[in-house]
Amino acid sequence: MVICTLGDALLDIVVRLERPLAAGDDVVAVTTLEPGGQAANVAAWAAALGAEARFLGRLGDDEGGQLVAAALRDRGVRLDGPPRLGRNGVVVSLVEPGGARTMASDRGVAPEFGPHELEPRWLEGCDWLHVAGYSLLRSPIDAASLAAGVLARRAGARVSVDVSSSETVAAYGPAQFAALLHELEPDVLFATEPELAVLDGAVSSPTVVVKRGPRGFVIRQDDKEQEYEADPVDAIDSTGAGDALAAGFLVGGAGLAREAAARCVAKVGAMP
Repeated sequence: MVICTLGDALLDIVVRLERPLAAGDDVVAVTTLEPGGQAANVAAWAAALGAEARFLGRLGDDEGGQLVAAALRDRGVRLDGPPRLGRNGVVVSLVEPGGARTMASDRGVAPEFGPHELEPRWLEGCDWLHVAGYSLLRSPIDAASLAAGVLARRAGARVSVDVSSSETVAAYGPAQFAALLHELEPDVLFATEPELAVLDGAVSSPTVVVKRGPRGFVIRQDDKEQEYEADPVDAIDSTGAGDALAAGFLVGGAGLAREAAARCVAKVGAMP
């Protein structure tokens, strides 16, 4: 099984708060530095779950980019993409005691990955191309995502997409985003309930995996729905849980998706 992911590989600064933030107040926290980015997370989890994983995207040539590249390689992920340049992206994740998170994202050079930089060999032997929805919301990486979808199909791969963010899709334009989904024709669409609500039914994928956090997930397929409860676990950090779930589903179906999500929330950081 070969899983290729396209999107961002970022540096995650995870701040675990002792209590919720209060304006003008000081809150005790534990801060860690981790690799992240939705596409990178899915690749890392796919590798940890036994697949061959490849990440496609642009990394910076600064210290942040070097740290992220080393972390992905250490996790068994092959890195494909154009030459590194510029400033790598950084995400600050604020994690409350119950595991809920709030993020501030700076994508750096990731959205500058253009279609002319794609090489067909990066997708040779690929079983799945997983596209992060964030990659459809900026240019020229949106065109690179569409071009990669075409190359993946020619190589015999299936395509999956994660909607990624309800607020960002709403700001971008749900109709325009739905049009890009229609062009990509994903075999599997991953989305939260708020993300599906923003799209207002404009989803035509054969399989839709609805991520519901601690309530588990729902698989909609062939006009049927199957609910899956989340594995019981003491949640420490929910960062990346949806990405772990997506990787598990692509590698081994619903059971592995459930297991991977539980493993993710039981630890700090988005990657295994």
